[in-house]
Amino acid sequence: MEKYFVPDGVGLQSAQKRVSHMAIGAHQDDLEIFAYHGIAACYRSASNWFAGVTVTDGGGSARIGPYQHFSDEQMKEERHREQNRAAKMGGYSFQAQLGVPSKVIKDEAASVELVDELYELLDACRPHTLYLHNPADKHDTHVAVLSRCVAALRRMALEDRPKRIYGCEVWRDLDWLDDEYKVALPVDDHPILARDLVAVFESQIAGGKDYISATLGRRHANATFYQSHSVDKVNGYTFAMDLSPLLADDNLSMREFTMQHLERFKSDVSDRIQKYDK
Repeated sequence: MEKYFVPDGVGLQSAQKRVSHMAIGAHQDDLEIFAYHGIAACYRSASNWFAGVTVTDGGGSARIGPYQHFSDEQMKEERHREQNRAAKMGGYSFQAQLGVPSKVIKDEAASVELVDELYELLDACRPHTLYLHNPADKHDTHVAVLSRCVAALRRMALEDRPKRIYGCEVWRDLDWLDDEYKVALPVDDHPILARDLVAVFESQIAGGKDYISATLGRRHANATFYQSHSVDKVNGYTFAMDLSPLLADDNLSMREFTMQHLERFKSDVSDRIQKYDK
């Protein structure tokens, strides 16, 4: 299976040089769920180009129905094809599928080569906007991929690092973030594309998970429940953490950064209850 796919057929170096927005996700379909804001910003644009990087090999996923008898190797191949279909549908500049097993990503010593590869990709593309998993996600592989991305980014010179770095929601919503620190990314452009990009991952949906309804429903719920005292301005948001503090201070750990957000949430809940719990 080829590691790089360039939908419009230009050379890989040219495809890397034109990138403005990039997303690095753990699994096939993660990008289309959490980084649609970037995909939509680049779709049919004359100046913006989106690049997708999927880190894992796609093995080990749940499977029933037409995929229930697929071996891990067959499932890897199918998920690889699905991710490339999404890249073609979304007009990505390129799609990289690194094919790293989850157990390798989770092992700091074993993942050194992955960090090297991520650094080389980031340095070649120099995106101004980067979408990643967030450190409060409840999927171990997502958090491990984020950690390797942060390590790669910290190898870059400060002036070469992306100007905007978002930690996005997948396996835990980010509605609990203090509004002052919450990044609300509007995602209501190209609604047919938004649906089709999730629907293309048939092997995951047929495996018993309705990711289409869940993804689109979460975006709409985010918009509706974002502000209680104002009317909805858009039909959908994905929420994200601003991860730039992690790249402004290389000594700030992901744990400390995340605990600061959790302490704000704890204080907000405690203070509100205290006003009325006399």
